[in-house]
Amino acid sequence: MDQKSGGGAAAAFLSRDFRLYQMARVMVILGAEAQALAVAWQIYEMTHSALALGYTGLALFLPGLLFMLPAGHAADRFDRRAVILTCYALQIFCTLGLFLLSWFRLPHVWPIYVILFLIGSGRAFSGPASSALIPHLVPKEHFVNAVTWGATIFQIANFAGPALGGILYTLPIPGRLHGAAIVYLFMIGTLLWFLLLVGSLRVRPGRMEYKAISKEVLLAGFRYVMQKQILLAAISLDLFAVLLGGAVALLPIFAEDILHAGPRGLGLLRAAPAVGALVVSLTMTVRPITRKSGATMLVCVAIFGASTVLFGVSRDVALSLAALFVVGASDMVSVVIRSAILQLATPQQMRGRVSAVNSLFVGASNELGEFESGVTAHWWGAVRAVVYGGIGAMVVTGLWSAMFPKLRQTDELTADALLGLEAGQPRAS
Repeated sequence: MDQKSGGGAAAAFLSRDFRLYQMARVMVILGAEAQALAVAWQIYEMTHSALALGYTGLALFLPGLLFMLPAGHAADRFDRRAVILTCYALQIFCTLGLFLLSWFRLPHVWPIYVILFLIGSGRAFSGPASSALIPHLVPKEHFVNAVTWGATIFQIANFAGPALGGILYTLPIPGRLHGAAIVYLFMIGTLLWFLLLVGSLRVRPGRMEYKAISKEVLLAGFRYVMQKQILLAAISLDLFAVLLGGAVALLPIFAEDILHAGPRGLGLLRAAPAVGALVVSLTMTVRPITRKSGATMLVCVAIFGASTVLFGVSRDVALSLAALFVVGASDMVSVVIRSAILQLATPQQMRGRVSAVNSLFVGASNELGEFESGVTAHWWGAVRAVVYGGIGAMVVTGLWSAMFPKLRQTDELTADALLGLEAGQPRAS
């Protein structure tokens, strides 16, 4: 690490390894988002089935459910940097498989699901290791700033990636390289860039967990989360709020049938939450949350739910865009606070396993949230599904505020403050 103090809004970037890691992340996220678009478009061209598209989320989610415990153990048992490098090296072969399927234009869709399952397996192991690596890259006083910049960079890449994927997919390239194939080649390039930069990091976290693998060791992360009220509250609040209130999966219905905005309107609707999240994350690098973080998180989740309801009842494109902007902005505040609590309230040797539990919860809220949105929209219609989901998110916020007073009382985002507040909480039996 280059420096331990100063730096202002960009304090985290004083650390060489953090700079390199974020340069690696922004490219690989761009590639991953572009690849996700290419996979979805390719599957839909082959099947013209919405259900076939839904299976892509399931293929990516299942590995997180199956491998949560061993993935967390691996992040604590082995050098986290080495785990990340191994997972992304294997992903190159997966993307190469997608490229070959596209190149030879095979008519079957099931091999794509197999490859997506393998990519999801790699993410299941790399996710906890990546999350647990961040505290090694910056001084502890710069950690919240690092989390905020990490979220900002993710939003930039998340916003630009699909657009870039669409441009690459439609390039007028003759022959078999046209379409998905060129996107997959781009993804391979970003993966190689990622491996080069992460391989040049000086940090060597080493082994954090020295106990041999056992049922007790594997379950330690889950038990730790269940025993710590602040951690359990923060992670589960995000899970249920996004699971109930997520409206992204239904945006095509709103764009086409309710707002009558067409494909361009859909693009604006999809971009609005990312723009809101980006604006707030940039603001938080200058004016970070220093006090009343728990209460702030609860208020922002309530705003998330209310904005979702407003979007559901809106019949005006401008109002809908404004509502989605607030949805993304409020969600970003919650994400930064939860990410900081996750790492700061967890001992270093446990961060991999606790991050694995968090990864499962986040995956459930996103991928299963899309499935939940589809099912409820099928039952009640898209408008009622979104409105009821937003109301549900607000109800969850009120319940969590009453059930988890430690979260409501959380003030400063520092390890000493969080662990000190948690110290008075008895262990779960």
